[in-house]
Amino acid sequence: MPTVIEQPVEARLVAAAPRMPSIPAMLHYDQCDPFAVSMTFPAPSTLEGVEVCWTFARELLVSGMDEPVGHGDVRVRPYGYERLVMEFHAPEGTAVVHLRAAEVRRFLDRSTELVPLGLEHLQIDLDHDLAELMRDAC
Repeated sequence: MPTVIEQPVEARLVAAAPRMPSIPAMLHYDQCDPFAVSMTFPAPSTLEGVEVCWTFARELLVSGMDEPVGHGDVRVRPYGYERLVMEFHAPEGTAVVHLRAAEVRRFLDRSTELVPLGLEHLQIDLDHDLAELMRDAC
């Protein structure tokens, strides 16, 4: 069974222009970091021309499927049944993208098959992590 899940999604950038451009993005979940999800935008789709990766709580994405959530850099809310809106806030500005809710649901279903919600803590080996920290400190 895989320990990493990656799924491409189509994001539509909300801009002042009437036609929202479509940009590729990748959702990423790693069993080794069970509380987190990453969303990566390739270099050609960013203002800086470099790949941009946002990491946030998986729970934020799960809850955002049903209700507006987030008060920090990443905010998520449903937009009807078929779309999800994600806002990414940075010092340089805010990016707002629409995603197909079905694609995000499929990704979340796959991640919860790998690590069920509420059982993420079972994936963490605190003794090993503490030993690594102590070894690096010496």
